[in-house]
This record gives sequence, structure tokens and C-alpha cells, in this order.
Amino acid sequence: MTKITVYEGESFDNAMRRFRKSVERAGILRAIKKHEIYEKPSEKRKRRLLAARKKEYKRQREEL
Repeated sequence: MTKITVYEGESFDNAMRRFRKSVERAGILRAIKKHEIYEKPSEKRKRRLLAARKKEYKRQREEL
């Protein structure tokens, strides 16, 4: 759970901005979107294989 302390004299906008940044850093929104819909195991496997290929391709490009 992400928490922030609202300081005395701090505006609501500044507190909200700090809260949004902490939520983003914690990866909460990404996790929520990931679990919004059911993903079949075969689709999960395909997505992971594609990500691994991209990562390997990027690593090979950086070696050159």
C-alpha cells in the first residue's frame, strides 16, 4: 500500500502529484491492468517468448 504524508501548508495538487508518482514507482497500475482480464496460459507463453526474443535481439545489437 502506497502512503504519503501531507505536510502542513502543502497544497492538495502537490500531495496528489507525489501520491501518483509513488503509485507509479510501486508499479500498482501496471499490476492492475495486467490482472484486469484473463490471459490464457498459451497467450502468456507467447507474450513471454516474444519479450525474450526482443531482449535477446536488443542485447545482440548492443554488443556490436
